[in-house]
Amino acid sequence: MIRSSSKKTLTAIVLASMLAGVLAGCSGNNDNGGSASNNGNGASAAAPSGNESNFNAEGLPIVKEPVTLNVLTVRWGNMGDSFTKNAWLQNLEKSTNVKINWEVKSSNDWGDQKAILMASGELPDIIFGDMAFTSSDIVNNLGLFRPLDDLIDKYMPNLQAAMTESPNMRKISTFPDGQIYSLPARLPARPASAMQPVINKTWLDNLGLPVPSTIDELYATLKAFKEKDPNKNGKQDEIPYSDSADIDMSMFMPFGIADLIGLGMIIQDGKPVYYPTSPQYKEAIKWANKLYAEGLIDKETFTQDGTMLTAKRQNPDAALIGFTYQWTPDAVFGKWKDQYVTIPPIVGPDGNRYQQGDPNGLSFRRNELLISATSKYAEIAARWADQFYDNEASIQNFWGAIGSSISKNADGTYTLMDPPEGTSADAWYWDSSTRDFGPKYVSPSFEQNIKLDPSTGDGLKLEIDKLGAPYVATPYPEVMYTSEEYEELPTLTTDIGGYVKSMRAQWITKGNIDEDWDAYVKKLNDMGLEKLVKIYGDAYARYSTVK
Repeated sequence: MIRSSSKKTLTAIVLASMLAGVLAGCSGNNDNGGSASNNGNGASAAAPSGNESNFNAEGLPIVKEPVTLNVLTVRWGNMGDSFTKNAWLQNLEKSTNVKINWEVKSSNDWGDQKAILMASGELPDIIFGDMAFTSSDIVNNLGLFRPLDDLIDKYMPNLQAAMTESPNMRKISTFPDGQIYSLPARLPARPASAMQPVINKTWLDNLGLPVPSTIDELYATLKAFKEKDPNKNGKQDEIPYSDSADIDMSMFMPFGIADLIGLGMIIQDGKPVYYPTSPQYKEAIKWANKLYAEGLIDKETFTQDGTMLTAKRQNPDAALIGFTYQWTPDAVFGKWKDQYVTIPPIVGPDGNRYQQGDPNGLSFRRNELLISATSKYAEIAARWADQFYDNEASIQNFWGAIGSSISKNADGTYTLMDPPEGTSADAWYWDSSTRDFGPKYVSPSFEQNIKLDPSTGDGLKLEIDKLGAPYVATPYPEVMYTSEEYEELPTLTTDIGGYVKSMRAQWITKGNIDEDWDAYVKKLNDMGLEKLVKIYGDAYARYSTVK
């Protein structure tokens, strides 16, 4: 059931009945098959119900006579359905005999629509992309979705091969009950490093300074940025260090705190650790307080919004920011982008470098495709989805079709074409493909055949990733929780996370962490920290046992 107030649930059900005509198109009541059986847990029959003679278990086409699947996907804002014109997707319909009725929803109003749809219990055949339903949505409504393990075993050889080559594909897809309800993806050309240290190289050159390597050298560099007019405009307007509001946790990386998903958890010696009560967190706070007290950190860090920060980064008169953490420097600094370079991770107090990211690459996604329990075509849907787990299929569903967005070269390599004049490459890829959404798998060995421009976009990120990848720390993974755990987590994380965040801001701006520390830890324990850490630990243990 959907966990919300009774009033909201009743309203959703009433609205669902009022919109029955609208939702009927999602119910999977197509013309080419009988009704699916249901075992009470969302599982349909093991063979295509009433449709065996039309179904091919191997080869193409998937069906002898055309079948239409209703497929719902959610995309950012007003992106629309231009991706459906992708030549690979259109050719897939011809080769499989599976016609797709795409229902493209906007993320702007999907929240309300999702509640109504789930209350109705009648979902389209396929949910495509991880923006539609979260793991919590799925775990708390398992009866709406088809368990997929038997379908994977019988009808999805491409996905099976991917899971064998990259076991993380199975790990991230296995729910707490041991079954798979949603399919994963491995995106191509993804780096191992997340945000990396970026510095204004022009400022360094103007002051005759080397690239800082340690936190002591970084401190001395930031002091020089503040005091010596490195932007040469005759004003003391330089901001030595500036980042997103509330201090980006990237700043704590030199202290071994490489938190990729923001839960307050890291992996140390193979075990999950809640770092906001750890000695290294305490030392990182002291370091940040020292910088703040000396005016080396933007004084508006805890009050500015994104618009204010962008205005500083792209100030029209002179570059204002000396040091930060970014994905790629060219994406944020406007006309000053050429002044900035990415540098290796800063050496911390223990003499080591730590980089936020994932040694397996930031490429794995879960919940990229679900099959509804009400679909009459679960086996057809599974075979259709398996076509996406092919190397060439995947790159065409990430950048665009071969021949229109990608060139396939005589030597077996692939290069990306230039976007149309006046269009950014990234916008073009989103228009031309399913991009981040939906099932796909690009083998690590196949990635060697993809030739990207190292000066921009995905190619630039892979190039600068070489600086950070050797130091990437194993992150606490995106684990799955039980319905009971999902019920407890919101209160625990809101209360505890809010308190940790407020104390971090207080200590960075005002100090006194030593005096407050014991009371801080006690209050966290009183708020249920032990229960929260147990939930994280249990979820990690389940995740670690999946082979």
